[in-house]
This record gives sequence, structure tokens and C-alpha cells, in this order.
Amino acid sequence: MQDITKFSLDDLCTLSDTVKRTVRYYMQIGLVDGPIGSTKGAHYLAKHLDQLMKVKQLSEAGVSLDRIREVLSGETAPVPPRQRKSGSVEVRSHLFIAEGIELEISPEQAGMSPEQVRALVRAVMQAYQDLQGDSK
Repeated sequence: MQDITKFSLDDLCTLSDTVKRTVRYYMQIGLVDGPIGSTKGAHYLAKHLDQLMKVKQLSEAGVSLDRIREVLSGETAPVPPRQRKSGSVEVRSHLFIAEGIELEISPEQAGMSPEQVRALVRAVMQAYQDLQGDSK
């Protein structure tokens, strides 16, 4: 079963620490995909948040919006990631495997899509279960 988290525009803005006007502008110029659905039923997915966080990271590093568009289309990133600042927002996945075993994933830093993160989680859980079976 696939877990699909849906976000409202307010949620998207809160999670990315970005104002609505900026999010809408990024959508208008094609840096972030538009919402799924329209009117009050419109919603956003993890891919929208990933896109927004990537645009924000590059923008805060001083990269122009035109260059960001090139990077998002597959070109090499022009600058190293900016150092984290106190109060900055990062989206991370936290996987509890067993008592004393946890995995924290920063998809953006790892360059992983939501699908890749889910595949990694499944693989890690399977590897742990296999190890548990070997020790019995």
C-alpha cells in the first residue's frame, strides 16, 4: 500500500518556510509543479515540497531563477549546499527499525526522490528482518 501524504497550500508554505506569494510565483514560472486538482480540492504532494525546497536552497545560495530552471532540468548544480542556519527548515524521514536502531534520511541532501526513499526504507526493513532470521 502506497502512503500518499497530501498538503494544502498552507501546509506547503509552513513546511518550506515560504510565503504563498512566492510559492505561486514559482509555479507560475514553472519551477514548481502546479497543484493537483483545483479550487478548494487542490492539494500538493511530497514531490511539490521537494521541488520547492530545492528551489529555495538554490535561491538562498544566490543562484538566479534562470539558472535554477537549468539545474532542475538536469544540469549540474552550480554551488555547494549552503551551510545550515539556526531556524532553518529541513524535511527529514525518520525510520524506527528496532530498539536502538533508527535511520534518519534527508532526501534533499541525499538527492533521493520520495519513491527512492520508500524503496530504501523497504530494503532496510527487509535486511533487518533477514538478519533477525539468521540469528535465530
